[in-house]
This record gives sequence, C-alpha cells and structure tokens, in this order.
Amino acid sequence: MLQEIQFIGFTFMNIIAILIHLVVITISLLILSKLPIIKIDSLNKAIIAAIVFGILNALLKPILTGFGLFNVLTFGLTAFIANVIIFGLAALLVKGFRLHSKIWSPIIGAFALTVISSLIEKLLAQFLPVVG
Repeated sequence: MLQEIQFIGFTFMNIIAILIHLVVITISLLILSKLPIIKIDSLNKAIIAAIVFGILNALLKPILTGFGLFNVLTFGLTAFIANVIIFGLAALLVKGFRLHSKIWSPIIGAFALTVISSLIEKLLAQFLPVVG
C-alpha cells in the first residue's frame, strides 16, 4: 500500500531508501571526522555535507565516469577518481567541512567513505529490506 504512493515520480520506498542513504553518509562522515585529515564542525555540517555529496554524486558521477563505459574499461578506477573529485568538491562547497590537504585527504576520505558506508549499508540490509 505505502509502496504505491508516488511523489514527483518517486515511490515511497525510493524516498525512504534515499533518506536511509543520507543518514548512512552522514554517520560515515562523522566517523571520518575522527581522522586528523578531515574536519567536520558539527552534526548539521555533516548532514549538509551528505546532502551536497549526494547531489554532486547524482549530477557529476555519470559525467565523470562516462556513463559506465570508462568504468568498465578501467576496472572501477574511474568511479574511484570520480568519488575523489566529488569528495573534494563537497568539502569546498560546505563551510565547516575541511580537508587537511588538497590531494591526500580527498583520496583517503573517498576510499574510507566508500568502505564505511558500505559496511553500514550491509549491516542495515540485514534488518531493512529497503537498503541494498
């Protein structure tokens, strides 16, 4: 019943999945902020950074990865490079989300964000059918 409710082309379950992903990215960013190379001032800044990261991911990742063609040819390296660029851009755009260095922080941050968020999503997928 709830699955059939639509809002601007999104089903209720799509919206729930997006919100869960937003919470996962926020928690992952807060965990990353414990590293000395990444600083996030507050929970609010982490939420804003997660929203910006999601928007940049939706808008730029298909362009940066060549809609999957280059990603297949480079065995996923293009997707990782896209994540590094998006991570750095998100830090540039959100006040209160700072990186220690311009090169290593986005590389380590993008890798760690991928690992941490994947682990959290795998854990949540056991309890919530929407995630995964």
